[in-house]
Amino acid sequence: MTRSASLILISSVICLLALAGATETVTVTGSTTVMPLVEVSAERFNLIQDRVMVTVSGVGGSGVGIKNVASGFSDIGMSSRMVREDEVELYGDNFSVYLIGYDAICIAVSEPIYEAGVTSISRQQLRAIYDGNLTSWRDLGGPDADIYVVARMVGSGTGDLFNEMVMGDLQTETLGADTYAQNNGEMKTAITKSDKAIGYLGFNYVQDGPLRPIAYEGVAPSAESIRADDYPLSRPLYVMTWNEPDAGEEAFIDFLLGEEGQSLVEEIGFLPIG
Repeated sequence: MTRSASLILISSVICLLALAGATETVTVTGSTTVMPLVEVSAERFNLIQDRVMVTVSGVGGSGVGIKNVASGFSDIGMSSRMVREDEVELYGDNFSVYLIGYDAICIAVSEPIYEAGVTSISRQQLRAIYDGNLTSWRDLGGPDADIYVVARMVGSGTGDLFNEMVMGDLQTETLGADTYAQNNGEMKTAITKSDKAIGYLGFNYVQDGPLRPIAYEGVAPSAESIRADDYPLSRPLYVMTWNEPDAGEEAFIDFLLGEEGQSLVEEIGFLPIG
């Protein structure tokens, strides 16, 4: 057995033993934007007590997290947007929603595009790109190269907010998109593997790597501009339960909202609520 396989086996055994020892298991699913924060928080929470074991999965995005909580598939849902009216009509109005931090949708380009002089964009220009009406970086003061446009797949909270806040309609199809990413990680990979791409992703995903966030409507995304609500694409981050949380769910939510949880919000690259 290889060393890597041995480590995986040991980790699995530890996880199973912890699950066996816990009196309650709390499952969390949903937003891939919120997931890094909740995942780190769950690891810390699971270490400091043995009554509740929290497990986290970010598959599917905000819409799936909301659906999973309403259907009883998971105990807590993660979302980078508020529950929509059509979801309330579909599932009911029994959501208990908790604000845990702030993020921003950052417009990012491949590093060569930024270095070529494209450091800001207006809403009109961005809409034209995603509508398919603006196709060359030359029109934005950049190189004579086609724009490689990356969008998010349906069900993404990031994608829904982008459509709503930039395109002007939640149901708008981004006809100019060349490819679709399932999550923030895929979006970052698509942008960094190209030398002429544009996309949108969470604030903590643009802190490193060969991609650069650009100013939107004249405001660069930063901790200061997001906290002051000056950056136009700022957004809150939520967790939610169906009905009032039970004791285990409430214990983890209290941890997220407490001093240690909020310090992890800042550590991950989001902004705490206080």
